[in-house]
Amino acid sequence: MVFFILKCLISGVLIAAASGVARRYPGAGALIASLPLVSVLGMIWLWVEKPDRIVMSRHAEATFWYVLPSLPMFLLIPRLLRVGVPFWVALMAGCALTIILYLGTIWALARFGSGS
Repeated sequence: MVFFILKCLISGVLIAAASGVARRYPGAGALIASLPLVSVLGMIWLWVEKPDRIVMSRHAEATFWYVLPSLPMFLLIPRLLRVGVPFWVALMAGCALTIILYLGTIWALARFGSGS
């Protein structure tokens, strides 16, 4: 339980730092948010709990494949905001696009292999 609380605290501090920096310096906040901190922390937590090379390699490879369909969201949201779409609608559209692309990625990985 202590390890779980520690993971939550460290992860929460990083997210809070990214949003806090972004309020004053949007570019720097975006840089912090774009770092694969969640992925790296996830790999660290997974390794500490289950140090298995096969599990880790599958996790890292699958993470690569699931990052790709999330990227278009970061192009759609600013485009929608620039043309006057309200933030919450733009965010929901970006999330919906990501879900659709995730489903396509899951289908493609199942059909063509990889992404364990």
